[in-house]
Amino acid sequence: MTTHVTIIGAGLGGLTLARVLHVHGIPATVYEAEPSPTARSQGGMVDIHDYNGQLAIEAAGLMDEFRAHILDGRQAMRVLDTDGTLLFEKADDGTGGRPEVLRGELRQILLDSLPAGTVRWGHKVSGTRSLGEGRHEVTFADGGTVVTGLLVGADGAWSRVRPLLSPVTPEYTGKSVVETYLFDADSRHPALAKTVGGGSMMALKPGREIFAHREKGDTLHAYVGLAEPRDWFAAIDFTDAAAASARIAREFDGWAPELTALITDTDTVPILRPLYALPTGHRWDRVPGVTLLGDAAHLAAPNGEGANLAMLDGAELGQALAAHPHDIEAALTAYEQAMFPRSAETPTFDGVEAHGADSDNDPIHELIAAFTRNGRQSE
Repeated sequence: MTTHVTIIGAGLGGLTLARVLHVHGIPATVYEAEPSPTARSQGGMVDIHDYNGQLAIEAAGLMDEFRAHILDGRQAMRVLDTDGTLLFEKADDGTGGRPEVLRGELRQILLDSLPAGTVRWGHKVSGTRSLGEGRHEVTFADGGTVVTGLLVGADGAWSRVRPLLSPVTPEYTGKSVVETYLFDADSRHPALAKTVGGGSMMALKPGREIFAHREKGDTLHAYVGLAEPRDWFAAIDFTDAAAASARIAREFDGWAPELTALITDTDTVPILRPLYALPTGHRWDRVPGVTLLGDAAHLAAPNGEGANLAMLDGAELGQALAAHPHDIEAALTAYEQAMFPRSAETPTFDGVEAHGADSDNDPIHELIAAFTRNGRQSE
């Protein structure tokens, strides 16, 4: 392939694509808005599944590096009732197919696997336009431009590349998540550490949920989900940690204190994350010289699959380009024909991550499905 691939976005999907292309000797450049790889936190843990994310890691030739960063024991799962009663518990016996790693460490594995200079930091895209015959121009916030014969949008929910293919934009799902962190939990928050256990814990009812997991060491990372309109959250001052925590905790009156303390005892300012999604089954007609992957293509409410699908998108697109070295359009067509139905079939659980849900008969899967059904009926 003589065409240099231009990738917008240095998330897991874009970096996986760049790595698979590198493995096959195909040159690529990744443009990323962030000024450096350490400019911001990359979030918490991500479970990498044996049926999609791990396939991408294998295609990238990075399985040994990945295994070295797996956090043992984190596939354990606990489900509690809102009064703290244990409903279900599943130990991590080492046979599960969803090992957990820190997202930032996984990203660094990918970055370290690329030739120096592959990622161009501090390149925020301000616009894109078609030049015809499969060529596109990307304009950056500093006024610089690049012209490419193959443009890939791996730039997330608010993709600047997506308008070249689709007029659709993400819509608010009706739910938001508030994140909290508790540090040194075993010594400073022992009751909460016991409640969460060695892996993940969830408690939920229609419209309200608390999900938490143990990250590296004894850090607890909690996600508090609420089904409320954006205006409801706008009335809360999230710069005032105590006031914001207290307001969110009031929505969980009557819940067990070992659950609500994940909100009120936070060691950080609560972080609001509204949940947006593209329409299920979002697709576009083939446009020469450009495609999308990950959230840019099929943003969904959190369901435990987003990072895995983005990485698999990147791996399969890279493999398709390697398999069609003289026909970019054949490669893009093959990639999209597989990607569209795969992303449309991914189950969503309205904001509850499906950690530990290994099959349709798994009790966790049934509990989450029941919550989803009840939540929809009550809305």
